Amino acid sequence: MPITSDYHLHSSFSGDSNTPMEDMILRGIELGLKKICFTEHMDFDYPATAKTPENYFVVNTDSYLYDLIRLRDKYAGQIVVNFGIELGLQPHLTKENAKYVKTYDFDFVIASLHICNRKDPYLPAFFESRPDKEGYREYFAAALDNIRKFTNFDVFGHLDYVVRVGMNKDNDYFYDDYRDILDELLTALVNADKGLEVNTGAISYGLRELNPSNAIIKRFRELGGEIITIGSDAHTGPDMTRGFDRAATVLKDCGFKYYAVFDKRVASFISIY
Repeated sequence: MPITSDYHLHSSFSGDSNTPMEDMILRGIELGLKKICFTEHMDFDYPATAKTPENYFVVNTDSYLYDLIRLRDKYAGQIVVNFGIELGLQPHLTKENAKYVKTYDFDFVIASLHICNRKDPYLPAFFESRPDKEGYREYFAAALDNIRKFTNFDVFGHLDYVVRVGMNKDNDYFYDDYRDILDELLTALVNADKGLEVNTGAISYGLRELNPSNAIIKRFRELGGEIITIGSDAHTGPDMTRGFDRAATVLKDCGFKYYAVFDKRVASFISIY
């Protein structure tokens, strides 16, 4: 397996996972991974619903860090365990997110857009009475707006996450339909020296391609993007590294020779050949 680091993992410290952190670490060792990074959810002001009550995606960071350090020391020499966060962006949270990131000594920060203009794309109302393309365009515009307001992150996670939940998913989804805004978005990432995550969690949603699409990854490289991380977005052990061989092939086809890992917010690069 050319990719030996999984840089997007959730454990029971995230509201949507019941898997103990130690189980994820043991699975990583079993898979032969050299390095993993937990990126528990931190989504301030996530809209409360019956399924996601208030603070559902707010991690107890002190408890999370305590367990991570304890387990990192326990398995030292077998696997490297890094301290990351998946930070949910919303424009009105810029100051709160900035303060939070500065409070902890993270190895890695993923910026993600789970809430678009105070709406959750997972809820049917987001796509109600309009075509997928309109919802996707709104999502990309919101992502660009957030990047303009907040840049204290390392990579943007699953950039086209919204296609996971569209009525037709990515069956009628093409870069050229959003080229104007996606080019601007990717250029903003490149100019800010930020990276892009290849998220293989797309596989479980039945998508044709990973998140983001091959065309986005290729265009990011054409525009000068160099930083690419790989994450399974696993919430259970069996999903760790799922699709990593496929991700390596996609990266090669898109012009990348390396993928990145982060320690103390500094990138280093590993060959995929």
